[in-house]
Formats: sequence, C-alpha cells, structure tokens
Amino acid sequence: MKTIVAHGAHDLRIEDREMPVPGSGQVLVRLETGGICGSDLHYYHQGGFGTVRLKEPMILGHEVAGRIEALGAGVSGLAEGLRIAVSPSRPCHACRFCHAGQPNHCLNMRFYGSAMPFPHIQGAFREYLVADVAQCAPAGDLSAGEAAMAEPLSVVLHAARRAGDLLGKRVLVTGCGPIGMLAVLVARAAGAVEIVATDLTDFTLDMAAKLGADRVVNMGKHPDGLAPLTAEKGQIDVLFECSGAAPALVSAIPAMRPGGVILQLGLGGDMTLPVQAITAKELELRGSFRFHEEFFAAVELMRKGRIDVKPLITHEVALDEAEEGFKLASDRSRAMKAQIRFS
Repeated sequence: MKTIVAHGAHDLRIEDREMPVPGSGQVLVRLETGGICGSDLHYYHQGGFGTVRLKEPMILGHEVAGRIEALGAGVSGLAEGLRIAVSPSRPCHACRFCHAGQPNHCLNMRFYGSAMPFPHIQGAFREYLVADVAQCAPAGDLSAGEAAMAEPLSVVLHAARRAGDLLGKRVLVTGCGPIGMLAVLVARAAGAVEIVATDLTDFTLDMAAKLGADRVVNMGKHPDGLAPLTAEKGQIDVLFECSGAAPALVSAIPAMRPGGVILQLGLGGDMTLPVQAITAKELELRGSFRFHEEFFAAVELMRKGRIDVKPLITHEVALDEAEEGFKLASDRSRAMKAQIRFS
C-alpha cells in the first residue's frame, strides 16, 4: 500500500509499506480521505514544532475517514462497507492520567502521526489502516471529507469545554485557519452573543464572516483594529488564540475584560507574554491539548446538522499529488482545509 512519509523538512515521499492485518477487536479501514493538519504542515516545513523534531521517517496524518474493509475477531456493531471517522486518540487506559479522566495526557498515548515519543507514532496517511473498535465513529450520511473533519472539530470542542459556558459571552478568535474557523462555528453554536475574528488575510476573514463572525479585523492592514474593544478595561470574555503567534495574543490582551479567559490552541513555539497585563487584569491563561471523548460528539454534531464543516473544505488532491496538497494547505490566501483523496 502507498503511504505519505516525512523524512525531514520539505522531504515528503510516497512510499510502499506492507498491508496491515486487523487483530482481535480491530478493523481494517480502506482510507477515503485525509485532512492536512497544522501539525502536518509543521513537520513538512520545519521538520517539527517547538522541541518536537523528526528523528526518523514518519507517516503523517491523523484527520482521516474511510470504509471498513474487514473485521477482526470478536468485532460486533460494525460492518464491512460502513463509512467511519477514525479517532487518532489511542490512550492506554491504565496510567494515572487515564485513571484521572485526562486521557488526552496519557503517558503512553499512541496518537497517529506524532513525533513526540521515540520511536515515533506512525500516522494514518496510508491506503489501509488498522483501527481499534473504540476509535471508530459511524459517519452516517456524512461525506468522507466531512467525516475527516471530526478530528479538528474535536480539538475545538475540547477547548470550548475548558473555556466554560459561552452563552451570552463575547468571544475573540485570533487566527482564522481551520481551527479558528471551527472556533467561530462552535462559539456560535454555544450561544456566544458576539464573535470577533482577526487574521492577516482577507480570504480567511471573508470566510469567518460567512460562518458567523459578527466582526472581522485584518490586523495586517489595521493593527489598531481591536481598539474599540479595549474601552472600559476590555469587552472580550473569552479568547480562542488559534494562530500560535505571540503578536496575535499580545494584541488581544488589551481587549480582554478583567477575569477573562484565554484558551491557547495555536502551536507555534514559545512566546514572550505581557505577564504584568495578564496579572493586572486577572486573566486566566488556559492551555488546550488534543481531545478524547469529544471525538464522538463531533461526529454527532455534524450528523445532526448542528455544525456544518463543508464550507471549510476548499481543496482535494489525489494521493499521488500529496505534496501539492501540502503546498495548498500552507497558502492561507486561497485555501482553508486541503484534503487528500486516497480512494
């Protein structure tokens, strides 16, 4: 079978690997669609992110959907031919964090396409994938492309859970890539009374406005665009920082009201922060890392029409054109979510 393997920065190869065989409690999935994530782009462009670096060739990918090709021994409730979204989250269920209800921090996590441990956890960009039954969410009438969006939607649902009640809140989203767009959709669905979105390209901001942002600001053209929100010590209750860029976070802090909550989702490396301003406003800076149980909720929200991700899927390329897909996904002036067609 064909796989998409990163050997280093700008060294992406399509390689043949042996076909996997499902074991007891597992299924063999014939992949249909894989979405290119921000972390995939970090591996492609920089060979990693922060202190996480590629130390060996690694199959990329963790946003995937496909149809069940074969059932392993003892599998029930699933059937051959069924389209599923595949959760990349595979905690051990035995460590202290799993026992504490924090499986996203599992000490033995096997998350597809992650160079955090060594040997690396190989990813899901392959024509055939073996998955545990617990990873499989039936996709119903969703397209393969929609089903593959369950993973990034899960990331935002986890962040929204950590943010707390959004009903009636004023929300700011900085960085309007796919995660930022999903933050707009989730905040709107959760009852936010006002959503402001910032970015540096008109393409992404136009899409944010269409998806439900009440106000959009191009910070490249209007660096003081958030000034009206700084009145009376700030107007924003919750910030979803999705860019991973320090200037985005720093520019947002004056708009935060005292006691506001900052959710950091973007991963762009370490930042220098205005700690005195954060302290004086009694702001809460909360990290948000991956997800676990939110995955099945994400699929249900899409199946029931509560969250519509279709507008975010702007490009699809064939497996043999994978590198072109990575280049498209890197260009926020014309692409939002680029996906790879495996079958």
